[in-house]
Amino acid sequence: MLLLLKLKIGKSKKVTNKSFIYYDLNKQIKSTDISLIFEGWSGEDERITVLSPHDDDALLGAGYLLLAAISEGCEPYVLIFCDGRGGYSNIEEKDRIVSIRREESTNAYEKIGIKKENMIRFDYPDFSLKPNIGWVLPEGKEGTTIRTIKTLREIKPTRLLIPNEYRENMDHEALSYIGTYDGPQVGDPVLADVGKPSRIKGFLKYSVWGDFSPEDALLAGRDPALRGNVAIKAGREVEEKIIQALKEFKSQERIIDQLIKKRSERIVNGSYIEVYLKFNPRPSIEYDGYKKKILEIDRKS
Repeated sequence: MLLLLKLKIGKSKKVTNKSFIYYDLNKQIKSTDISLIFEGWSGEDERITVLSPHDDDALLGAGYLLLAAISEGCEPYVLIFCDGRGGYSNIEEKDRIVSIRREESTNAYEKIGIKKENMIRFDYPDFSLKPNIGWVLPEGKEGTTIRTIKTLREIKPTRLLIPNEYRENMDHEALSYIGTYDGPQVGDPVLADVGKPSRIKGFLKYSVWGDFSPEDALLAGRDPALRGNVAIKAGREVEEKIIQALKEFKSQERIIDQLIKKRSERIVNGSYIEVYLKFNPRPSIEYDGYKKKILEIDRKS
């Protein structure tokens, strides 16, 4: 971020829905229509929600898609699960870092058009989200499950973005697990006293810094080096908007400096790319292949 603060950004173009091109890497097609990534997109009726382990993660990994959704008339939500207490680079800030980051993140997300009331904080301690997963914890305390499902049923998201779990950070891994398993239950006819069920139509993983698991690429027959399966190409004005927002995280300059430098690798022909992994959190078993194989074996005997 030290590099970020030295960048000179002039007056940039306004971000509109013309600022984005969407790519399906499996089908090898592109479109200016966001429905290429979000099938059955219904405009202003959509509600995108990003699960963010720490306050800056959603901006770093899913910033383009947040701006794309806003440009389409959608009102996004960001759910921040950890309180940021581990993000101090100076010992003098240790006792104040949570309140400092709260103010910084509010300013940052408001800069890209996300309302303060659409930022919901769960305030679990940094590096401690994993042991809080579940409904009732061993010591009898309530874990993440009920609060997560209740909040999502109140918001009624149609699309859920969750962090990459593959070798990034223990809180990222934990929240990916929460989103993958609690997300579908938001629409299930269970926990009837925790709000009315509301089905989430689509799930995406975003990367803050690590590559995705190779599982999807291997199963799809895609080059294992291309672990994401959908992408956005955005105009310079989009990246500039994100950079301006990231400048608000002054307390995190030394911590995310390398992540900011890494963003230069997103450039392609004057535009910038952001990669995601579309996935099905509940893949059902398909019996056709098994039946075919069993019939083949039966014919031999």
